[in-house]
Amino acid sequence: MDRSTNLDIEELKMTREQYILATQQNNLPRIENPQLYPVGIYGWRKRCLYFFVLLLLVTMIVNLAMTIWILKVMNFTVDGMGNLRVTKKGIRLEGISEFLLPLYVKEIHSRKDSPLVLQSDRNVTVNARNHMGQLTGQLTVGADAVEAQCKRFEVRASEDEKVLFSADEDEIIIGADRLKVTGTEGAVFGHSVETPHIRAEPSQDLKLESPTRSLIMEAPRGVQVSAAAGDLKATCRKELHLQSTEGEIFLNADVIRLGNLPMGSFSSSPSSSSTPRQTIYELCVCPNGKLYLSPAGAGSTCQSSSNICLWS
Repeated sequence: MDRSTNLDIEELKMTREQYILATQQNNLPRIENPQLYPVGIYGWRKRCLYFFVLLLLVTMIVNLAMTIWILKVMNFTVDGMGNLRVTKKGIRLEGISEFLLPLYVKEIHSRKDSPLVLQSDRNVTVNARNHMGQLTGQLTVGADAVEAQCKRFEVRASEDEKVLFSADEDEIIIGADRLKVTGTEGAVFGHSVETPHIRAEPSQDLKLESPTRSLIMEAPRGVQVSAAAGDLKATCRKELHLQSTEGEIFLNADVIRLGNLPMGSFSSSPSSSSTPRQTIYELCVCPNGKLYLSPAGAGSTCQSSSNICLWS
């Protein structure tokens, strides 16, 4: 009984709703010959859109082709580009490379089996700067000269890092075992040269010469000239002076000869006074080798004047 009653109520509701909808549709005004509006892009706008899409597609294809061509020509790989390789230790460059702008690096190394060559049409300049950017050193290799500007220039040996050549504003040091000058004109020094030893090569003569001026050798503690296996000659055009201001001149030899001595001759002439003037002397020698003059007489007078030997 209850179930049938509920069904009747629902049918009544549905009938009422259908009636209300039918009444509302009848009340709406009807439009005769309705005007339809198309939805979308038509005409020249549609053609322009297709043209731009086609142009964008062509541009993308050209860019992709150019990118692939550049990657192929430049030889781009995972490790680097062309002869340029990026490694854990830095950048490795193989072959010949040209730098059009300044290159700032910390170290430059070549391969173990090949040298490092820096080449330029004009010159190669290497600069060193401090933390403030000021120039502290410069090395320039040009067509005419190699110039180095620095406070101190050193050349060291590769094995023990011995200083072979050093130069600064105060002095120049040559640390090699031997300095050899092979030029025909030798070495020219504008000022003094200080050295403890001057020696010629084996089987070669040592010659000290001043072509237009004097040759002076000075030493506060003495000058020694010796010839162990030969003669020692001193030749001059005018006078040869051997002078010792405080000491003596010592000649030590088995034979001492004085050549080309003039020979005096006796001449008689009237004397103007009762005591004739002594003009002839005799050369005497002391036992220690000291030479002295003694007035000449009919015989030797050295014995009578030998008291001078007691003073020496």
